[in-house]
Amino acid sequence: MSTADMSAADMTLFEHHDDRLGGFALRTLDPGTDAELLHRWVTHPKASYWMMEDASLADTEAEYRRIAEHPHHEAFIGLHEGEPAFLAERYDPAEVELKGLYEPREGDVGMHFLCAPTDTPVHGFTLAVITTVMEFCFDDPAVRRVVVEPDVRNDAVHALNAAVGFDVVEKIVKPEKDAYLSTCTRERFVAARAAQGVFR
Repeated sequence: MSTADMSAADMTLFEHHDDRLGGFALRTLDPGTDAELLHRWVTHPKASYWMMEDASLADTEAEYRRIAEHPHHEAFIGLHEGEPAFLAERYDPAEVELKGLYEPREGDVGMHFLCAPTDTPVHGFTLAVITTVMEFCFDDPAVRRVVVEPDVRNDAVHALNAAVGFDVVEKIVKPEKDAYLSTCTRERFVAARAAQGVFR
């Protein structure tokens, strides 16, 4: 099948292999095709920090159609062993989420990620997901630093961020939440992966 015959949802953009958990990948999100899947994920109680728990299916499709059409924001479906398993977003923090709230640098990129809810969690899975998303961000040689703004109450994601090399810069106040502005340079990410003994 030629590239021209493939839908956006069929095209793998990035692949990462975890020695323990296997293959991870990212593909472009299709707001129409993926809306029902996304709706299940973002409205689940475990996704409370995503702040879409009351969203309808139509709301979810509209939100991700807005992102798909945005010049500074992108969304992706993450796959584990070929099956949808997480959501990832990449954005320009000087234009989206953090505009006017921090001092941007050349080479900054912002990211969000959300693991699909499951009744059978796998140890280390979320770390493998954030590692995949970070490697995807840094796969672009123009990216020098990843910037995030997690809710100050989200202790689990703060620990994950620290594990892959993020430093908390400061507490900031956003319209929807108080957040810890945190950054991770390419060098910090490489060092964090080396410290875990798994960076290749």
